[in-house]
Order: sequence, then structure tokens, then C-alpha cells
Amino acid sequence: MEPKQALEGLPAPRGTMRTSFSEKCFTVLNYIFFILLGLTTLLPFVNLLAKSLSSESAVISGRVGLLPVGLQLETYQYVLQDSMFLNSLKVSIALTVVGTVCSLFLTTLTAYPLSKVRLRGRKGLLLIFVFTMLFSGGLIPTYLLMQNLNLVNSFPVLFLPAMVNVYNMLIIKNYFEGLPEELEESAKLDGAGNIRILASVMLPLSLPVLATIGLFFAVAFWNDYFSAMIYISDPAIKPMQLYLKELLVSSSGDFLKDNVDAAINTTPQSIQASSILLATIPILLVYPFLQKYFVKGVLVGSIKG
Repeated sequence: MEPKQALEGLPAPRGTMRTSFSEKCFTVLNYIFFILLGLTTLLPFVNLLAKSLSSESAVISGRVGLLPVGLQLETYQYVLQDSMFLNSLKVSIALTVVGTVCSLFLTTLTAYPLSKVRLRGRKGLLLIFVFTMLFSGGLIPTYLLMQNLNLVNSFPVLFLPAMVNVYNMLIIKNYFEGLPEELEESAKLDGAGNIRILASVMLPLSLPVLATIGLFFAVAFWNDYFSAMIYISDPAIKPMQLYLKELLVSSSGDFLKDNVDAAINTTPQSIQASSILLATIPILLVYPFLQKYFVKGVLVGSIKG
């Protein structure tokens, strides 16, 4: 018997599996679906970019699609020189940094003791936290509370009410529960206390989930405009999202009335588009640094519990 004929009679090697026609069709449809889904999220940004770079006549006539028509950069020059835009950008950056650090710190301090079975009243405390996920005091009582605490029209009111997110806290708690208890016991034998164990043992091992939850907090603080709309009327502490909201709902051209050159060479639509794009860039720059922790942190932190 020839070698080729002998090989044809042998079974397929282990580890190899033939893909059926239906599986191939399913894979192709998956690729098509996710490509279309990605395009639906990407194309609006491309259109905004094209509008921000297009000439006044092209934007007004509606000839701008995915490519700019009549390239110009005066809209970005106007936005970057706008004191209100720059001030709101500074407020949003400060809010994101301070709010994320404080929220992550307090959420971690809450999650660590709740991850210990030996904690007395643990189930009752968890029930109280979960209860707040379903019911809240309401908008008016919350506003009256902030007013009585003299926090209205102040910077802390933008992050203090949202410093502990119960959902994020439960993810961190589940991650702590998945860590080996032997590490904590060996640290106790060396004389370490609870704070030292948390800082020197638990936190270094929890970087994936902490980075993921930190990204959640950062995006939430950066995108939040409702809290500022309710509590803030002082233009000096208005964050970026509230500035963009007022920019988009303002009557056409009102924000250009004090700048004659910008009113002649640009349009309200191009100014709005460039402002939105510039406000999106800072938070997009954060994700690449946390990407390697993102998937691992969410999966490991949510498997148990």
C-alpha cells in the first residue's frame, strides 16, 4: 500500500476539528454584525470631525458627509481660545481626577471588610447597600440635603454624592473574596495589621479590578452633566459636559455674537462639532493605559458571588 493511501485511511489527528458549513456561516455573520455595529458608533464621530474641518458654506449647504469640504482650522482655533471652554475643561479634569481617586479609595475601604465572612453583621450591611441600589431618597430631598450642607454651587457637590457606587463595590468585594486566604494569614503571622495587609498584600494583587473600576468612575465623572445642571449655576465651576449641553441647546449663533471674526468664518454647527471632539479626547487617552487590566478585572471580579 502506498504511503498516501495509508494516510487517507487514518483518523484525523487529535486537536483538529473540521468546521461545518453552518459554523462558517455563523462566523461570517458575526464578523458582519460587529463590523456594522462598530461603524454605527464610529461614523457619527467621523461626521463630526468632517463638519469641524469644513468651510462655512459646505456646512450650511449640507454637503459635508464623512470627508471635510473646504478644509479649515478656524473652528478649533476659536474653541481653544474660548475662556469658557478652557475653564470647563479644567473643572472636568479636576473633577475626574479627584472624584476617581476619592471614590476608588472609599469604595475599596468599604469592599475589603465586607469581603470577610468573619465580619459581624456582614449580611445585614450588604442588604443595606443593595437596598440603596433599588431605592433612593429622590431628587428634591437630595437637593435639600446638599443645600443644608452648604454644598450647592461648590466643587465637592459634583463628586461627594457619588463617591460610593454599590455595583462597583460588589465587584471589588468579589475580587477580594477570590484571593487566597493563606496570604492574609501569613501576613498576620508576620505581625501585619488589617491596614498593612490591605495596602501591602491585597491592593498589589488587585490592580486589574482597581484599574477597571477606576476607569468606570473616571468615565462616569467625565460624562456626568445632570449633577452639575442641578447643583451648579456658577460659571466658574461648570464642568465640560454642562458647557456642551448649554452649547448644543443654545439658539443658533448666540455663542458667536461676541466674536465677529468667528461668526463670519465659522458656523454654530462646526463650533459645536469641534467642541464635542475636543471634549472627548482626554477621556479616550486614558483607556489605552488601562486596557490590559480591563477584561481581566471585570471577569475575575464578577465570577464569584
